[in-house]
Amino acid sequence: MAHADSFVPTAGRKPRLRFDRHELSGAFGDMGTDLPLLVGMILAARLDSAGVLSAFGLMQILTGIWYRMPMPVQPLKAMAALVIAQKLPAATLYGGGLAIGVVMLALSLSGAITWVARIVPKPVVRGIQLGLGLQLASIALKDYVRSDGTAGWVLAAAGFALTLILMRLSRFPAAAAIIALGLAYAFAFKLSGGDFARAAGFRLPQWHAITWPDIWTGFLVLSLPQLPLSLANSVLATRQVAADLFPQRPVTVRQIGITYSLMNLINPFLGGAPTCHGSGGMAGHYTFGGRTGGSVVIYGSIFLILGLFFSSGFRTIIEIFPLPVLGVLLLFESLALILLVRDTAPERADFAVAALVGLAALVLPYGYVIGLVAGTLLHAAAHRGWIAFGR
Repeated sequence: MAHADSFVPTAGRKPRLRFDRHELSGAFGDMGTDLPLLVGMILAARLDSAGVLSAFGLMQILTGIWYRMPMPVQPLKAMAALVIAQKLPAATLYGGGLAIGVVMLALSLSGAITWVARIVPKPVVRGIQLGLGLQLASIALKDYVRSDGTAGWVLAAAGFALTLILMRLSRFPAAAAIIALGLAYAFAFKLSGGDFARAAGFRLPQWHAITWPDIWTGFLVLSLPQLPLSLANSVLATRQVAADLFPQRPVTVRQIGITYSLMNLINPFLGGAPTCHGSGGMAGHYTFGGRTGGSVVIYGSIFLILGLFFSSGFRTIIEIFPLPVLGVLLLFESLALILLVRDTAPERADFAVAALVGLAALVLPYGYVIGLVAGTLLHAAAHRGWIAFGR
């Protein structure tokens, strides 16, 4: 079988889904980002884990089938952070998800999202990716790798070294091997076969009614803070990564915006967390071998099975994936994003704009929207000769 990198479809055509060892490895490339956010929201807002996991898996499967590329589905990060930090109720989360779905649909169908994509230059998008990559690397090292003390550092170091080795040997799926290492660690030190067996039990998601007050509150509290990040990373940066990795298979910001909105018009009624697409997720799937929608379908199937058959033992599920192992996956995902900034290096002004946008996204409140606006203005000023970034 040809290596995944040799697979190049005819321009503009969607390839068939593949389910080989490379797609299996790529399926785990985004788990380090998704699982902790889903877990945090379930615990903070007391969400029904069957609904959250099942809906998340279903959206992955549908997205993989539609795009036929590793177009990921991720929890909305700003919303997740607010829900976890403020212990917001489930009703507000569902209302916010439905509200942002309506807003994104309006932006997509009206053409406003295409206009935004046209005026935001590529160095600004690269800066957004840089800032997100640095944020993810910080989370991986500070929160995940350190979570189990010395044992966590040893596990992460072993996982990092194993990943470097296996990524050079295309016959072995690196991410799947890292997950296997985490499973071995979990069952050796935290779980037993009996724990896993007791977690089994079939449960369907429950239908949730959404009220107008929930939608309005969710819009003000959650959707407004989320929207700039969604425009910058979920739409613009994801379109750019798709163009970088799959130039033969063009995807428009309008397409991404519409599927983003449709997911959030469905998720709340199933008790699912609000979701988006993401440049980091696509980079993660690709880094570990995903080249078609097969990796996303495999990934979604895992969550769908967990939601339908193991959500009754949710805390046991959490222990199956040790945080240091997720930290290794997240670190490689972040590095893939950070390295994209290299193509701005030939132009000093472009690199400076990308670096400043990345720094703003990393350290400032509402850094993504500040970086998006300020970076676009700086780029225009630099290319008109109004300002200079050194010689």
